[in-house]
Amino acid sequence: MIETAVVVAMYVVGLAMLLSLWRLLRGPTVPDRILGLDTLYVNTIALLILFGMHLDSSIYFEAALIIAMLGFVGTVMLSKYVMRRDIVE
Repeated sequence: MIETAVVVAMYVVGLAMLLSLWRLLRGPTVPDRILGLDTLYVNTIALLILFGMHLDSSIYFEAALIIAMLGFVGTVMLSKYVMRRDIVE
């Protein structure tokens, strides 16, 4: 039962990734594109964790942690650039 739920959740997260990619490419404003990219990071983390559960492997959890850290730093840098047009203070 849990295997079926994990596979269904992977499909749902994949659909959410497609919708995030659509917002990233189509977003009318820069903040919409940043939000789409941040949502894509979160969906990627969720998909990696689900895939790790599906394969019963812990390496995917570590990869998800690295993507989470890089995604946070990337979102902060993009937001600072949009607000101030300068990344380094």
